[in-house]
Amino acid sequence: MRIALDEARTAAEAGETPVGAVVLDPASGEVLARAGNHPIGAHDPTAHAEIAAMRIAAEKLGNYRLTDLTLVVTLEPCAMCAGAISHARIGRVVFGAEDPKGGAVVHGPRFFEQPTCHWRPQVTGGVLADESAELLRGFFRARRKK
Repeated sequence: MRIALDEARTAAEAGETPVGAVVLDPASGEVLARAGNHPIGAHDPTAHAEIAAMRIAAEKLGNYRLTDLTLVVTLEPCAMCAGAISHARIGRVVFGAEDPKGGAVVHGPRFFEQPTCHWRPQVTGGVLADESAELLRGFFRARRKK
């Protein structure tokens, strides 16, 4: 999660919403990919940290299936990212702060609990949640003052 937080800080420095993600292989401990949010800079509404990290990992492995890998992200994934996580067959998702407004794992549609969801990863939430949430709060507080 510390690596994901570093990616979130880098995103914030670029003016992007501070969310960071890491894909790792729990068997080896290897970090396969790391990314931060960048939809503004990339002019791409799908350039969320989770999507970017999964794309990098898939390219590195030469396979879109990321079975048995772990995705660590600083914020509860949205519906788009939850769908991509399911399609990639990620084995485990670890997230920091909950997102009552835009989250889709423990809030909103609870994507992985739907009968139409074809792959359900293990989910662990609340890891370094306060630090993740404060990074987001501070970012938006500073933007409102401008």
